[in-house]
Amino acid sequence: MSERGRKAVLPPPDFQATRRVAAEGLQVTVVNKEGFERVFDFAAMAVPEPMRRSLARAFAEQSLSWNSHASGESYWRSLEVFARFLKNQGHPAQDLDDLTSATLQLWRNNHKDTPGGREALGKIRTLLKRDPRLSQGLAAEELARPVAKKGKPSKQSYKPSERDQVLLIAERQFRAALLRIRENTTLLARYRAGALDADSRDWKIGATLEHIAATGDLPGFADPSGKVYAQHERLLRGRGGGKTWGRLFLARPELTALAVMMTDRYGWNLSVFDRLHVPVTAPSAGETATITYEVVVEKRRSGEGRWFDTENYTDSGADSPGRLITQALEATQHGRALAADLAPGIDWLMVARNRRPTDVDSNLDRPRPLGPLVFGVSKGDARRWARSHQIGSPFQRARRTTVTTTGKPLQHKPGTHESIYVLPDENVQEAAVEMIAAGAEEALEQARDYTFRGRLADAANPDHQETATADCADEKTSPWPSPSGGCGASFLLCLSCENSRVHHGHHPRLALLHRQLTSLRSTWPEKLWRTRWDEHLQRLDDLRTKVNESTWDAALARVTDRDRMIIDHLLKGDLTP
Repeated sequence: MSERGRKAVLPPPDFQATRRVAAEGLQVTVVNKEGFERVFDFAAMAVPEPMRRSLARAFAEQSLSWNSHASGESYWRSLEVFARFLKNQGHPAQDLDDLTSATLQLWRNNHKDTPGGREALGKIRTLLKRDPRLSQGLAAEELARPVAKKGKPSKQSYKPSERDQVLLIAERQFRAALLRIRENTTLLARYRAGALDADSRDWKIGATLEHIAATGDLPGFADPSGKVYAQHERLLRGRGGGKTWGRLFLARPELTALAVMMTDRYGWNLSVFDRLHVPVTAPSAGETATITYEVVVEKRRSGEGRWFDTENYTDSGADSPGRLITQALEATQHGRALAADLAPGIDWLMVARNRRPTDVDSNLDRPRPLGPLVFGVSKGDARRWARSHQIGSPFQRARRTTVTTTGKPLQHKPGTHESIYVLPDENVQEAAVEMIAAGAEEALEQARDYTFRGRLADAANPDHQETATADCADEKTSPWPSPSGGCGASFLLCLSCENSRVHHGHHPRLALLHRQLTSLRSTWPEKLWRTRWDEHLQRLDDLRTKVNESTWDAALARVTDRDRMIIDHLLKGDLTP
């Protein structure tokens, strides 16, 4: 059975799998998930021919696990760096079995200190370990050394002011497009319902919008030479995209602005938008005024069987997570309808109208254009959008900001979340300074609260007033004054007051109280225990340490009936200050 539950069928009798390595062994074909082929030619690589063949063979074996041309491209760039390194050695190794540990160590030392160099080290290490000739010996030991991942990432999360600036630009651009499409959709609906006067300008515009919705372009006519001219530009009062086909379709920069907002809201990778299926609505328990969307997010780098993840977002108001999806569905409705007419079964959400038919992305890992429509957001779209607004490319930084702000992994593993997103981020580090300082101050304050703050005395002072747990040196300067004068604290709090004095005559009674509280610890519910007794037991633990544990425990032998009576009343709450 296939992963979607359909019964597997045999290929046709004349089926032949794509040949990965050409007959001469110097050309490797990589096939992506969509079935497109790309050939990587090792014939011109600047290394001896036996080395070329060995590298091509390792490259071909590794390519069996790839589902995109981008993976092949990244390994190819690393191979080019490796080939230049070998060439610069003067007498390069003829084949892989001629590589020495000294050469590999020099290769590591030359490239370990830059992000691109470390990437090349990791990929070449993966390829070379596939060759059995490098499975043992000193060279194998050098290859076995892992590549250290160090250095801060080139992209950092946004500061709040930077994030607000980028979001404001994206929101203004997308909202203007949404309002334009909404207004023209209303006019088109009135035209289709026959609610317009046939002689009115609105009726003529409605008829033009009907043609735009069906074809993606204005009606036109051809002159004798075959050149096509668009009609109704004067009627629509403009020839630009926003006045013509843009009345019903998003332009690519507007779709990019929507993707920027979605990245900020949901933390999706840029590649997610290329094949983001139209969300389906899920039932909202007990709700009738809200809409919950079930979004399937495709994550191809997660490996076979883990490509898809489901996320739910509810539209319950203006600032709710699902509101942006509602607006995206509204803004792309005509593009999605046209795509379904041109190729039934297409249900991708992120669709825009291509400005020119010649604007085609050469990246075959991305969806192909369909008539006048394009899908998803390319890296070129992101660069052009950032350049037009004079800001840096927003997607990596926006995603990093969302991940670090959310505080949990989004479409990636927990280890990646900590090591790649959280720990190296400068804004997280800066915020952590205040958080750590606040935590330290809070811990210090708690430690002060739960420690004995009085003084130890050798003997009783007749000028001090005896309490149930200690002697009070100055009742009038109590931290907890009573409205009627004197101290209003409970006797258990005496030990947290700087005016308290504890001498050897108190030890038996306090040691008995400590033992009684310790025995109660296991019988009380945790929440109730922390509220009622935990502070006092911790303070007694601190006092026991300061007195000396042996002296404290030995004092239990001197407990009197009066001590037992006082402690019994304390635990029952019968004693009041």
